[in-house]
Amino acid sequence: MESPEAVRSTSEAQSGTRMKRELGLYASFAVAFGFVSIATGIFTTYGAVLNSSGPRGIWAWPIAVIGQTMVALIFGALAARIPISGYAYQWVSRLANPILGWLTGWVSFAFLVIVVVAVDYTIAATILPELFGYAPSPANCWVITAIVMLLQAILVAFSTRVTNRVNEVAVTVQIIGMIGITVLLFVVGAVIGRLDFTQLFATAPVSATGYWDFGGLTSAGPFPLAFLLGAFTIVGFESAANLAEETKNPERVIPRAMVQAVIALGVLGMLFLIAVTALAGDTAELATSATPVATVITSVLGPVVGKALLVLVVISIFSCGLVITLSGTRLVWAMSRDERFPAWQLLRKVSRTRHTPAAATIGYFMITQTILAIFSGTSDALFVLFSAATLLPAIIYAGTVLLYIVKRKSLPASKGFTLGRWEVPVLVLASVWLVYELLIFRDASFEQPRLYVGIMLVIGIAYLIYLIVTRGRKGLSMPDMQDVDRAFDEDTIASSK
Repeated sequence: MESPEAVRSTSEAQSGTRMKRELGLYASFAVAFGFVSIATGIFTTYGAVLNSSGPRGIWAWPIAVIGQTMVALIFGALAARIPISGYAYQWVSRLANPILGWLTGWVSFAFLVIVVVAVDYTIAATILPELFGYAPSPANCWVITAIVMLLQAILVAFSTRVTNRVNEVAVTVQIIGMIGITVLLFVVGAVIGRLDFTQLFATAPVSATGYWDFGGLTSAGPFPLAFLLGAFTIVGFESAANLAEETKNPERVIPRAMVQAVIALGVLGMLFLIAVTALAGDTAELATSATPVATVITSVLGPVVGKALLVLVVISIFSCGLVITLSGTRLVWAMSRDERFPAWQLLRKVSRTRHTPAAATIGYFMITQTILAIFSGTSDALFVLFSAATLLPAIIYAGTVLLYIVKRKSLPASKGFTLGRWEVPVLVLASVWLVYELLIFRDASFEQPRLYVGIMLVIGIAYLIYLIVTRGRKGLSMPDMQDVDRAFDEDTIASSK
């Protein structure tokens, strides 16, 4: 016979107010790993880094990995204390104030609706044209990206369990594939005598003069621009925290999943970057390729393996976009549940049969289609999209870390993960990294991404003013932490029965 807590939890799920807890450690790890997706990030941005920073730019990667690991540790400490869907939005709302929390949630939403477009657009703009030998155009890129995003939305709306099974398989394929290709590159490269480790420190096609300069007021130097490779790739690990209400023992599972994903991705990504760069040959010529990573692999391992890599990247990107859609819909649902998102009356509903926020998924999909339509006609759409998708999480991370610094003495007790004596060093390293990363975006080449952020903030602030005028500040209040802890404890009891 089920316990009263279990019966209540089931009843709430059936009535459309709560989702089922069914995700374990590997599923949570796969969500974090799938969002970050080194195959997606490196394939998308390696060419841009070659042109801005040369092959030497890969050494910005380990620094970015260390910085993002520090951020992941802080997010883990918060997720262990407030394991609720909505992650930074929930944390800031409860620990600072609802207005700042709402703005954090809106910035997170602005990130999640553009990053999925950036990721999926890569399939249409670079990979499929290389795989099937046709010329990309704004029209076919638009149509292909829209279809990919539709498939992801259908999966997310249909079933969380099926979505995570698909993602787990894709992540497993990605891990095995990336390890296999990396090992093959080192072995075959050594056998044929093509490995040239001096390439790891070359700068061509970028001049070596002033390479390490930080830059001026409106420009960043070559090496600082190289951080975009890691800053664009190693984001989204916090998506595991956005599924906290669907995860078993989230206070223990989610922090481990986030940190393990960042470290695993960091090590594997660095080895892959070293292999590709050491085999790059003429880097000035390679920088002109639309798909430099595929070009290197094809030249070393042959066209069959080169095509296999492209298929692997398609799988990785689809998985990445799937997880982003999953995370984005949970944020929209969480803010709608709190009656704080436009059309919240519809978007807060959970399907009684699917136990998924189907309405929020449809709403999220429609907004991403609008953003795709706006950006798909621009000549440098991919650069603008991935730049905006790098700036926004940096803002979210910086704001959340600042909140942790201010509120760390008054945080609720953790039931599964703490930073302990390492708290201050972690906070210092994370703060230095995030300030440095944000300063990179002063470069004039990021004018359009800054414009997108500005427009989204204006829209968000306008809606926030509407909420305050119509409800007053008290109408934006959040549940007390004691209520959150009580609800969490009930779920923990129910899941243990």
